[in-house]
Amino acid sequence: MDLLRNSIIVFSILPFVPFLLVYFVHYRWMNNKNTALLLAMDVTTAFLILSVSALFNNIFNTGFGFYLILLLLLIAVGLVGGAQNRIKGGVDLKRMGRAVWRMTFVLMSTSYILFAIIGLIRYIFKSM
Repeated sequence: MDLLRNSIIVFSILPFVPFLLVYFVHYRWMNNKNTALLLAMDVTTAFLILSVSALFNNIFNTGFGFYLILLLLLIAVGLVGGAQNRIKGGVDLKRMGRAVWRMTFVLMSTSYILFAIIGLIRYIFKSM
């Protein structure tokens, strides 16, 4: 149980590790770069959400980071579902979920880089 918990902690702190791990394992197994990339993005998104919420909480001294991300995900689901309903006349839940999850990957990757840089700068200036 400790191995599982410690692995999740490491993957949450360094979310590019599960991305690379899933990508290379899946690519070696299936020999398809596109599906390996998409699967790596899907797996890494969960770790990015945990990591970005922890960085947000650390930078802004709050405990609201995870709930803010969940709120943004719910808003995104509503917006994408509404747009899909207007355009196609119905909602395909699988397609909507995949679109929101992949958009979350892009947003969380950008946020992770931004918050990591801000946190590093704050740490450097705080220790001076």
